[in-house]
Amino acid sequence: MGKNENNNFQDIQNFAKRETLAFAKEHQGEDTTRLLLSASRYPSIDMHAAVQQIEGLRVAHEKWPSLLQYNEFLYPPKLNREQSSSEATAEHKAHLADELCGDKAFVTVADLTGGMGIDSIMFAQRGKIIHPQNTQVHTHVDYVERDAGLCSLMEHNRQVLGLENITVNNCDCIDWLSTDNRHYDIIYIDPARRSSAGRKVSAFEDCEPNILEHMPLLCSHCRWLIVKASPMIDLSLAQRQLGEVAEVHIVSVKGECKEVLFVCGCHEGEIVVHCIVKGHGEFYDIDFTQSQEAEAVPSFASEVEDYLYEPSPSLMKGGCYNSLCRWFGIKKLARNTHLYTDNRYHEDFPGRVFQVMQPLTLNAKEAKRAIPEGKAHVVVRNYPVAANELQKKLGLREGGELFVIATTLGQRRLGWLCKMV
Repeated sequence: MGKNENNNFQDIQNFAKRETLAFAKEHQGEDTTRLLLSASRYPSIDMHAAVQQIEGLRVAHEKWPSLLQYNEFLYPPKLNREQSSSEATAEHKAHLADELCGDKAFVTVADLTGGMGIDSIMFAQRGKIIHPQNTQVHTHVDYVERDAGLCSLMEHNRQVLGLENITVNNCDCIDWLSTDNRHYDIIYIDPARRSSAGRKVSAFEDCEPNILEHMPLLCSHCRWLIVKASPMIDLSLAQRQLGEVAEVHIVSVKGECKEVLFVCGCHEGEIVVHCIVKGHGEFYDIDFTQSQEAEAVPSFASEVEDYLYEPSPSLMKGGCYNSLCRWFGIKKLARNTHLYTDNRYHEDFPGRVFQVMQPLTLNAKEAKRAIPEGKAHVVVRNYPVAANELQKKLGLREGGELFVIATTLGQRRLGWLCKMV
């Protein structure tokens, strides 16, 4: 932990001492580097463990808020925290498991790449999350992880959370499946997307494990296989590589694409793409097929009207462009400009909505006149200059409530001064 950070945690009880946990909670707001340097002042405290806990608590406020109520929950090292699902995305997977299994009261799940365990925790709480009034709904989760330290943490944390329906298995997931005859309703796998040199990767064949080599084994042990992929994954290529893809779920949280999930299993008909949009209290699940999108005829604008609409990253990643015109009655600015306009405000639009204040000639003189405080966010869509370059050219600093949107309307490259609704 800190400079000695590791995942071994042989002495889990020492790591979880109440005195250390209480110290971490009491010193959440302090500089962790200074705490490490002053460790000699606190001889009864495992300072590296306390700092790891402090850093975990800080992340939890944004990423796993429900865990904050459990004072003895232990957080793993930084890399494992970074690689972990957020509570919002893990909760979506619990809903997905419920949808895939229909009315089945008892569902079995294997989380083959357990890590910090947030996905296992949410799968295990499926009944509490989705069916709080139905005590007959149960889920059993096999958490599988080859790192012994993470398994020790998970065993501790599942007890802290009171989750008796999670079994911790310390082993390699492929070896474990190869020697296990059990069949699951759902297998979930999130291959590690880092090379041996620590470089981030996205293609399945570069991840660990390489699931393309093990698809027959994985599919033979479950009814549904859920594969988590990088948000950078090529959707068309991935679908061809995986084979029996029934659904694709693209999850964005607070304006950022976080996860792409491929649901594999026997099915009839086209692949259904679900664009999941989660924000501050809002939730959208917009689904379509490629043929529906191909058959949709877009409407094109001749001018920018009172509002500009920017689709959620989920919709843009999924390629849902033409259908939006039909669903919301909005008009596209150009075939390759993924911005839309309308005179009406559509409160339920899944993405950002901007109110147009005035057109803006994109030079420093006009920017200074229209934005005297010199602060604005710059957004470019189908425009030949990057946002940071344009911001510099206009002499603007990042921040404030105003937005400069530079894009292409038909064949014309134009700019507008806007504010977000």
